[in-house]
Amino acid sequence: MIKASDLTEKEVVNITDGKRIGMIADMEVDLQKGKINAIIIPDSGRLRGLFSKELEFEIRWNQIKKIGEDVILVEIKDGSEPLKASSGDEEVIYIPKVVTTSSSETF
Repeated sequence: MIKASDLTEKEVVNITDGKRIGMIADMEVDLQKGKINAIIIPDSGRLRGLFSKELEFEIRWNQIKKIGEDVILVEIKDGSEPLKASSGDEEVIYIPKVVTTSSSETF
């Protein structure tokens, strides 16, 4: 058995591209069913202004492939997973789109 506090000490890595996503900050729990629906990871890679909302990665429980001693391996394909911005009680879903230019990819 694993404790929720143990999960927050593990780094989350995407097995599709090998990128480190970050550390778990929160979890979405279904109290009626007694199960975890998703893990929430802050997106520390984006610059935020004074009035911008904090962006988070929401990774559904079925995307978790393996929970190891030090890392949690997840499968997120082609960067199309939604980011959730939260500010108090309000939530907005952003779906990043990859725009390919002649020399690089941007979000």
